[in-house]
Amino acid sequence: MITSLNNEKIKKYLKLKNKKYRDMEELFLIEGEHLVKEALKNQVLVDLLVMEDIDIDFNYTIVTKEIITKLSSLESIPKMIGICKFLDKKEITSNKVLLLDNIQDPGNLGTIIRSSLAFNFKDIILSLNSVDLYNEKVIRATQGMLFKVNIIRNDLESVINELKKKDYLILGTNVRDGIDVKEIKGKKIGLVMGNEGQGVSDNISNLCDKNLYIKMNKEVESLNVAVATSILEYELGEL
Repeated sequence: MITSLNNEKIKKYLKLKNKKYRDMEELFLIEGEHLVKEALKNQVLVDLLVMEDIDIDFNYTIVTKEIITKLSSLESIPKMIGICKFLDKKEITSNKVLLLDNIQDPGNLGTIIRSSLAFNFKDIILSLNSVDLYNEKVIRATQGMLFKVNIIRNDLESVINELKKKDYLILGTNVRDGIDVKEIKGKKIGLVMGNEGQGVSDNISNLCDKNLYIKMNKEVESLNVAVATSILEYELGEL
């Protein structure tokens, strides 16, 4: 049992609340039983801290409530906190790829990851200037689905150019210069979604083969990017 905040392991894990140290150690924190079980199932859990004995097929360390409270970002203190290794970056293998350009809101990114799995966009390319994948709000919003999707942080221009060589149809979003998503018939698709306020950046938009729009009530100017992504993935996905 660990009782001191000055324990070397605990001091190391407290640093993981900072992106700089997460990147250095290639480790991140998860909170609560559901996320821990998903991480264990997907073989990314490397350590587990709990406040009391639990029935789980994994070696864990019992710590005090004070330690869990310090490590947690939640108002309601979880019973356990897991430490996970960064997700493996795999090759793009699916016919439906989502490309995210400068997404900044962690809740939006988490929701988008859940929707992507639901509608079979299992490869997600996250631009270099997007929010950190391992931000605690992103992780909570994914409800564990980030462990089941291939997520790669990379330069979008280079990825799009590689996808074009492999005959992917690259689709952007533009209300004024778009076609109805229901008209798209391509089998290999790269869907580009842009920043919450500015949309898709000009350099990325110029690489798109076509732009899409979603039919909706004219009194509504735009949709939240997570909502719009979910709708387009539903229309374009393979269920």
